[in-house]
This record gives sequence, C-alpha cells and structure tokens, in this order.
Amino acid sequence: MRVIVVGAGVVGTMHAWHAVHRGHEVVHIERETQPRGASLRNFGQIWVSGRAGGEELETALRARAQWEGIGERVPRLGFRPNGSLTPLRTELEVAVAEAAVARADADARGYRIVTAAGARALNPALRGDFTAALWCERDAAVEPRTAQLALQEALLASGRYTFLGGREVRDVTEGPSGPAVRDDHGDTHRGDGVVLCTGAWLGGLVRELAPDLPVRRVRLQMMQTAPLGEPLTTSLADADSFRYYPAYASEALDALNAGQAQDPLAAAHRMQLLMVQRADGGLTIGDTHEYEHPFAFDVLEEPYDHLVRVVESFLGRPLPRVERRWAGVYAQCTDTSRVVHREQVRDGVWLVTGPGGRGMTCSPAIAEKTANELGW
Repeated sequence: MRVIVVGAGVVGTMHAWHAVHRGHEVVHIERETQPRGASLRNFGQIWVSGRAGGEELETALRARAQWEGIGERVPRLGFRPNGSLTPLRTELEVAVAEAAVARADADARGYRIVTAAGARALNPALRGDFTAALWCERDAAVEPRTAQLALQEALLASGRYTFLGGREVRDVTEGPSGPAVRDDHGDTHRGDGVVLCTGAWLGGLVRELAPDLPVRRVRLQMMQTAPLGEPLTTSLADADSFRYYPAYASEALDALNAGQAQDPLAAAHRMQLLMVQRADGGLTIGDTHEYEHPFAFDVLEEPYDHLVRVVESFLGRPLPRVERRWAGVYAQCTDTSRVVHREQVRDGVWLVTGPGGRGMTCSPAIAEKTANELGW
C-alpha cells in the first residue's frame, strides 16, 4: 500500500510512522520546508493527568505507552517519564486534588497527594512556599523542537518513506487507480489512501473538502528561559490548571471557583502555568488561550510577567533570563470532549484534525486508530 500523508506536524508524522511500521510506503508532504506549527511550539508534554475520563484518558494512556516505546527506538525524541507536580497552597486547592485522587481512574493516572517535603524530594528545585502537591506519575515529556526531525530521520532509514517539504497541496482527486493529491509544484502524487493532517490550516482546500468542519483555532503565548542551572526533575503546573483540565471537574472545583477568585490577569487571558525543562536546561513556560477571531497579532508582556511571578514563587529564586517568546495556533474540536475530528472527505481521503492541546500527548494513538479504521 502507498499512503500519502499531508502535514508534518506530530499528528501527520505519527500517521506516517504507523504506516511505515506496518510495511507500507509513505509520501509525506509539508507546505513548509520543515514543520513550524504547534507541534514545535508546545511544551513537549505527554500530559495524562488532566485528561477527561473515558475515551480521552484511554487514548492518552495508550499514546503514552507508545511514546515510551518509540522513544526507546528513537533516543533523540528525548522521552523521559518525569511525572508532574502541582503545588497547592490553600485548603480549596487541596480539596480539588483530594477529589482527583478519589476518582476511579486515579491509579491509572498515578495520582497521589504529597506533602511539601515529599514534593521537594521528587523535585528539589521547588524551594518556594506551598503546603502540599498533586503528583501525577504517568506524565512524561519529549523535546518538541526536535522530535519531528528525529522521527523523520528514523522513517527515512526504513527505505519506505519520502519527505517532500516546501510543497502546498492544492487539489485532491479521485480516480480508478485511487486518490491523488496535486501540489503547488504541479506534481501529482497517487496512492491507495490519503490522510490530511493539516493542523491549524483550516481554510483553502480544507474548507473546500469539509465546509462545515466543527473545528476552531486557538492562539497561545509561551516562552523559554536560559538554563536553570539545576535539574527540574518533574513537569510543573499551578492550581489554575485545575480550572482548565476536565479531569478536575468536581464539587471541590466549583467551591474553588466560588471561593478563590483567579488572578484577574490570568482570568482575562485564560491562563494556567505549565513548565517543562528542556534538554539544554532551559524552561519552557506558558500559557495563555485566545479563542475569539480575529486573533491579536501582538505578543503581550503582562501574561509573561504573571507567569514569571508564579514560577518564582514555586522555585523560591529568580527565573533565568527569558531567551525566547512566541505565539502559536492550534486546531481544536468545537466539542472539546472529542479527542479529534476524523472525517472521510473523498473516497480514500481522510481529514484528521482538531486534537487541540491534546495533540502532542495523544497523536500516536490517534494515528493508530486511523490506521486500524482504514485497514492499513
């Protein structure tokens, strides 16, 4: 079988990975010379802790196991099972964590409440003021800026993978010999199946193929610091993440929202703190969420100032110099309870998009399900 994959972000690359490792030939087309979208602009987190129960959690756990296996084959992914800590300061925050630990699926997530001393034993860099923390053992991380390149190199070594960068797909056709795509170089690529994993590109050809696509775009701001100078042994979140992730929905969360107002700046920008240490020792820190179009084109300083204050309060020390700031856009299903939108848009042609902030976490399992449904 010859599979055409359009889009070289993490979702497209994982579709290529599954096709190649099931013995098929893959032609992988990307409109940039190399991917530059949300798959590189994220935390690199394999984030099990906050996922909704049921299909979403099952997908995340399946994907987490796959990331670990792929990481063993491709060490440059930088896979590490580092877990995460969410430091807690108030009784209301602790109550939300206790409700999470009481979930029927808490063991699958590796949830546990630890004392401040226990948190510092797991992550000695946390020298700030907090009373307890929620530990999630199943969270993990990879290196987002290099992961896709590392996977491409491994795929090229198979001899069944061709990467074509700097080509935008302009048309999709059907015929007796199977579907085909035409790129803006005028070349036509025929295969037995086509999978469009176009990320936040929802206009143009995508709109023509799926005019009523139930997917929206979301903009975020993030930053990265110089090396911390010491290991940050776990990923880190703050209690605002309880307001953002569906796993924490509970009466205790309702009480937190009613009794402990979110910082007005954080509320205005729909913020939470997430932080991961990179292989070079720097810290990737974010993020904001903007849902209303048209998106601002400015990168605003106030949200970064807020994140710096929160991080420094947990570390108990000044943050290293911020070296990079950026904005990114990802595609999210308008029904946020859905893991991804998967739609057949022509005979033999499938569109897979809209995982939202779950893309990095869930992409291996999303691609595996596509491969299974298409009979690869």
